[in-house]
Formats: sequence, structure tokens, C-alpha cells
Amino acid sequence: MGSRGPAAKPTALKMLEGNPGNRRLNDSEPKYGLSDDTNKAPPWLGKYAKKEWKRVLPLLAKNGLMTDADYMALCAYCQCVDTWVTAEKIKRAEGITEVTSNGCTIQHPAVGVANTAMTNMLKFGREFGLTPASRANLSAEKFEDEENPLLTLIKRASSGDG
Repeated sequence: MGSRGPAAKPTALKMLEGNPGNRRLNDSEPKYGLSDDTNKAPPWLGKYAKKEWKRVLPLLAKNGLMTDADYMALCAYCQCVDTWVTAEKIKRAEGITEVTSNGCTIQHPAVGVANTAMTNMLKFGREFGLTPASRANLSAEKFEDEENPLLTLIKRASSGDG
């Protein structure tokens, strides 16, 4: 059974908005880095997908909403944009309906392709928890805040305190 209510906003977005609901922020939300490899769109993305990548990546990264964990979700989003734009161009050129060989008027296949591309993008991000909004519902242990006994022993031994 899925979670109820609207999708939670990511903590970074709540902070950018000034936490208008004045609710406790999720301090256990997983935090991932952003490497240089993530800044490059993969070569297999379509023309419009690459344009969307270049448009949204700086916005997401600037606001702390893009990490290495979001790479494939952003790829899926951008490729869905590419599919949607391509389908929209076909619809504009050929119309939203077409006539079959039997003379029946049906919806043009590009209409369904465009709708499916948008739906799949949202489902992909929610299912795998790779979008900032879906990640807001997750909690991760903060290992960096806990003292590691082995590292403590090594530090003491190397400083001569042990």
C-alpha cells in the first residue's frame, strides 16, 4: 500500500521556502554528494533531453536538489521530456486524430505516447525514491555523527595516547 496524502517536499525545498508550515524538518533525510560525472548528460539522451538537462541541472544543483543518487531519475525525466516534445511535434504536424483504413477516426498514437512519457517519469522517480520529493520520506542513519571505536583506537595509537 502506498503512502497517503500528497508527496512530501524535500527538506531542501522546505528550507528554501522558509518552512512555511513550521513543522519539524527531516534531519535524517539521506544526503548524497554531487560529483563532476553527474554534471554531464549521458550521450544516449535525445536532443531535447540534453537541452532539458542543461536547463534544469544548474537549478537543481544550486538549490541542493540534485545529487549523484538522482542521476538516473534526471535521465528518465529528461528523456521523457524528449519523448514528449517529439510526440507534440508529430501531433502538431499530423493532428490529434487520424483516420484508419476502415474510415474510423481514432486518437493519433502520438497523443498516447506523450501522456505515457509524462506518467512514466513521475512513477520512476516515486518508485525508486530517487527524486528529492520521494527522498523526503526516507530516513538514513547518520554514521558520520557516531563515534567509530576502531578509528578512535587508531587515532589514540598514532598520537601516543594509547
